[in-house]
Amino acid sequence: MIEPGNTNEDGVIPTNLRLLMVLEEMASVGVPITPTEVNQVLGLPKPTIHRLFATLEAEGFIQRDIDGRSYSPGQRMRALSSGILSSLRIRTARLAILTRLGEEIGETLNVALPERDGMIYIDRVETKWPLRIQLPIGTRVPFYCTASGKLYLSSLSPRHLDNYVHATILKQHTKRTLTNPDKLIREIEGVREKGYSIDEEEFMEGMIAVGVPITEANGRLVSTLSFHAPVQRLSMKGALEHIDALKQAAAHLSSLLV
Repeated sequence: MIEPGNTNEDGVIPTNLRLLMVLEEMASVGVPITPTEVNQVLGLPKPTIHRLFATLEAEGFIQRDIDGRSYSPGQRMRALSSGILSSLRIRTARLAILTRLGEEIGETLNVALPERDGMIYIDRVETKWPLRIQLPIGTRVPFYCTASGKLYLSSLSPRHLDNYVHATILKQHTKRTLTNPDKLIREIEGVREKGYSIDEEEFMEGMIAVGVPITEANGRLVSTLSFHAPVQRLSMKGALEHIDALKQAAAHLSSLLV
């Protein structure tokens, strides 16, 4: 939707705003989108909208999706959004929430953002136990076999989930990794219904994890909150007892996005 302040007196979008408004529209939709779909909102000449998309793609702000027609955020746009989310004011409040939750659960907590090919950890609070699993800030982990990644997959439409599952090489990280596409889809559908996800030694032997979504006001997933622990110290049954605390902390983290 074009706001009045985004057009000049003739109702035309100024040239210096056009690229920004394309990015804004793509971000608001939250799924891969075509130039034609964006232009239904912006109303620019057809050659102009395609030229804008070509420029953004060439500069790495957007990238073509697997269907060859639609586009999603590129590395530079993801880096921009990650930097904003990690700004000092927000990060200070976020770490306070994570620290309080970490005292309650006693295990390592992570906030992760979806990248094109997996989740990236942008914040963490380490457990005080000497036995810990090292997955530092900046670590990238797969979608299909991690608690945070499966949460992201559960936010996809059935069509996009099906495309992902059948186009991705589902590497066997452990004996518990789901590598059958149909079983993985059923797992993701269960995550969508429950509102939380688990990793039961699917990514690393001896490690379990539980995660919940961090959402915008419209309910769209923007990042995830999870914790992981060694099975020697915490069973999955014990980990699931912290779901309510995780969801409450995620709600507080969501409020920072307003």
